[in-house]
Amino acid sequence: MAQRSRKRGRRSRPPESRPPAVAAQPAAKQTGTQSAVAAQPAAKQQSTARVSRSEQKNAAVRATLEPYGSGERPWPIKVAVLVAFLIGAGDLVDVLVGGNIGFGGAHPAKGGVILFSVLMLVCAAGMWRMRYWAVLGFQAILAFVVLFFSLALIRASNVAGVIIAVLVVCGGGFLFYKLVRVLSRLQMPRRARP
Repeated sequence: MAQRSRKRGRRSRPPESRPPAVAAQPAAKQTGTQSAVAAQPAAKQQSTARVSRSEQKNAAVRATLEPYGSGERPWPIKVAVLVAFLIGAGDLVDVLVGGNIGFGGAHPAKGGVILFSVLMLVCAAGMWRMRYWAVLGFQAILAFVVLFFSLALIRASNVAGVIIAVLVVCGGGFLFYKLVRVLSRLQMPRRARP
């Protein structure tokens, strides 16, 4: 048997009721690529003319932001530097003394602990110097830590494990939230043009 086409029952709207982008398409097919190229800037002008309310709010918030002055460090940066330094130095000292760091019965390799410690110390130094990349990197690490401890709540077998996981998730999430505003006021590094 022959296949029937499903396009038979479709009816098109009259050209005046079509949206501008849809109405321009048949003209582009009939006259070639020149009319299609001419229709594209008109569509771009219509999309840039309408600005959403959320974008207007974002622009208003951006206008109120001022970059930090030299030597100015807000409290979220100071807390993040302290946390990164304590974790990095503590893990490094523990490995050098010969302790066994473990969580949930697993002991990571010493090389991985040393690498993570050095990474945290580099983040601490960069955040103290108010570097954009350091704050962004610390936020990425913080997001993984919060995710890890929220998943650790599933395996928590005692009250102490639940309390520690909840404290890390709540404290890390709050610090992450506060660092977002700090990150928006830091100036991204500008590359010199050759």
